[in-house]
Amino acid sequence: MSEHQPPRQNGTRFDRQVPWPHANHGPLHVAIWQFLGTSSLVFGLWYLWWRWTVSINWDAAWFSVTLVVAETTAFFGLVLFTVNLWSPKSPKRVPPPKLISQTLIEPPEQDRPIVVDIFFATYNEDPELVRLGLQDARNIQYPHKLDLRIHVLDDGRRPAMAAVAADENVNYITRNNNIGYKAGNLRNAMDLTSGDFVVILDADTRPFPDFLSQTLGYFTDPKVAWVQTPQWFWDIPPGVPLEASLQRRLGRFGGWIGRRVENVLGPVRLGEDPFGNDPQMFYDFVQHRRNWANASFCCGAGSIHRREAIMEVAIRSWTGEIEAMSAREDKRVMSMTGETSLFESVRQTSRLSRAREIEFTPFKLHVSEDLYTSIVLHSDRERGWKSVMHPDVVSRMISPTDLLSWTIQRYKYAGGTLDILRNDNPLFRRGLTLPQKLMYGATFYSYLSPLWNIIFLIAPIIFLFSGIAPVATYSLDFFLHIIPFLLLNEFSQMVGLWGTPVMKGRRWYLAMFPLTLSALWAVVQGKRISFTVTPKDRASGRYLKLVRWQIFIVVLNLVALIYGWGLYTQQVSGYTLGAMIVNTFWSLNNMMSLGVIIRAALWSPDSEFDVPVMETYQHDAK
Repeated sequence: MSEHQPPRQNGTRFDRQVPWPHANHGPLHVAIWQFLGTSSLVFGLWYLWWRWTVSINWDAAWFSVTLVVAETTAFFGLVLFTVNLWSPKSPKRVPPPKLISQTLIEPPEQDRPIVVDIFFATYNEDPELVRLGLQDARNIQYPHKLDLRIHVLDDGRRPAMAAVAADENVNYITRNNNIGYKAGNLRNAMDLTSGDFVVILDADTRPFPDFLSQTLGYFTDPKVAWVQTPQWFWDIPPGVPLEASLQRRLGRFGGWIGRRVENVLGPVRLGEDPFGNDPQMFYDFVQHRRNWANASFCCGAGSIHRREAIMEVAIRSWTGEIEAMSAREDKRVMSMTGETSLFESVRQTSRLSRAREIEFTPFKLHVSEDLYTSIVLHSDRERGWKSVMHPDVVSRMISPTDLLSWTIQRYKYAGGTLDILRNDNPLFRRGLTLPQKLMYGATFYSYLSPLWNIIFLIAPIIFLFSGIAPVATYSLDFFLHIIPFLLLNEFSQMVGLWGTPVMKGRRWYLAMFPLTLSALWAVVQGKRISFTVTPKDRASGRYLKLVRWQIFIVVLNLVALIYGWGLYTQQVSGYTLGAMIVNTFWSLNNMMSLGVIIRAALWSPDSEFDVPVMETYQHDAK
């Protein structure tokens, strides 16, 4: 049980849930993982060399070459993932600072306690939900005197929200427009506040009492610009044990069947995390393992920022944009007049005009403002700003509780990330180190996955319907090359990600291909990815329309398996036993992966343990 668990509150069923403990792997564990990970890549290279040089079926090059290209691109993603997870090295924890001088390079003339602004960004969320976060923020404890200032940033301009802020004795900030969405909301608040550090929380974020005592210590290193903490969704349904579910439907006999199944497979829970919302793998491994490269990026809610870093980088970015735009304008004017230079007064007037046109913003005005701002800060080589991913959960949030909300959130993530890749590729940004570029590259590359995942999904279907093999032969040589790679890859990820459900993440990665492909196509077309607030209330109904492509591919696989095995029994040419075994297992794996999102589309709360926390909260509030 984590020591950083939320305070219990009467009447809330989900209060019995506690955050995951940080996977603190020791040196021996890490060494074993590094050996297995390296071995997996070596055997993977050996397999790909054999694929390219020996195994291509040139009689069906359109199919065979396409598949081996997909395998190669996927393997490159595995290389990036291995590099990402390579080392758990992180900054050491330091006791929380007492005075502001302990967080600065040059101490101020007069020392004083630290000033912290806490921002709750909200737009259309239930004001009573925000109230809970405000109350928890007021209960934050710190071992030293601290000037804590709590602010509600209401982009909805709602009297009810202003009333809640007044009730809780916190500052209420709003504006007369919604330019820049959340980034614009944060920028407006930065203009009206003056804290040394800024905590960014979403409307549904509820900080634990030790939120600041756990995190402000990192800022004793004056180069630390921000600290990100894990986002823990405390409302994820724990599901119903298989034994209890079958007993409720079939009586004692059903319970007996459930026990027998769980004796073989281990604990089985129906309805457990139906939307794959559990972010432990992302925060506890992907993000935390980037600390060694100083490349963990900000994820918005649950982050703490040094105001000096945000403002300084914003000023540099602003002046850089002014200079770039002015240089282009000067060049245009000189081409029109035929002059080789402009008077300095004209140049200064041009720059003043550009300064009025370009908005100054501490946070990049973008749907993925947190990721974009992280890239800008990391690329400031002159100051050498650092980021830290804190290992322990110190707050709780509400997850999407229906597939529509989940789709809105994930589309925004994918589209925003890909938009940065298209318009301001960090791989070509000056200032980033090679390790940082590799880490950011891994993030962006993962969103290109539908380009090869769709090939993996349709390849066994093509074979089962046509008998055309994507390899020259499914001989012993094929199995001798692919099986060691697959086994080592499985073992390495099991060891490297010990403590998280590896298979679940892999299946969701494949299952969400239509959504990621849609976001990719929108960005390629130059469409604007808009900011949409993820709904906090569960929408009723089932969402089969959202998974129509996954259903289509599952049905196609079922038909293809029946058709293929029928031709095999008739000894049709091309349908060898080895080919049928490989493509059957491949097809079944694809169907199980797509099945997770189909089940999510059909899911509805089945018991008191599955009811989303917002519904529980609303019921208790009444």
